[in-house]
Amino acid sequence: MVSEPSSSKRGKIIVLVSPSGGGKSTMKDRLMHDFHSMKFSVSATTRDPRPGEIDGEHYHFLSEAQFDEALEKDKFLEWEQVFSGTRYGTLRDSVDELLQKGYFVLFDVDVKGARSLKSAFEDDALVLYLRPPSMEILKERLVDRGTESSQDIEERLQRAQKEMQEALMFDATILNDDLEEAYREVRDFVEAFIEA
Repeated sequence: MVSEPSSSKRGKIIVLVSPSGGGKSTMKDRLMHDFHSMKFSVSATTRDPRPGEIDGEHYHFLSEAQFDEALEKDKFLEWEQVFSGTRYGTLRDSVDELLQKGYFVLFDVDVKGARSLKSAFEDDALVLYLRPPSMEILKERLVDRGTESSQDIEERLQRAQKEMQEALMFDATILNDDLEEAYREVRDFVEAFIEA
């Protein structure tokens, strides 16, 4: 595996896309463990921290006013308003700084965010869509997390139905049924992209 960033050339981005509960966080954690030349892009959000979440590590927790100010100053590479009015976005400066140092920057975002990042970075972006095996299994995963209300789960499932129809626009679609097999596929795509 690649152990250090390249100081001689600008880094690239790797984007994991899936519906909520589709496996982005698990894949992210494993990639971060295996590729030391990779740094995770910490998103900004207007939602409150969940138990155990740390500002600056899991998310940049912003007030509505702070988010508005960042929007006015064009500080986001991409952003979106999602469930219950919560907004999420990727801060441009933190990503640029990592890329300049030669790191590969890893994102886990929704379909709209992935489209924006692919458009901005083109061939310097690898976008992998993680497809859940079924809507029933996706619902089980969301319920098992225990972090969303039943209304939030239903909204996420409706959104997932729409997003899965857009998966073909990305560089590859990986069925996340068997975790080990899915991770092998993800790792192989990432390794080839990094070494190219």
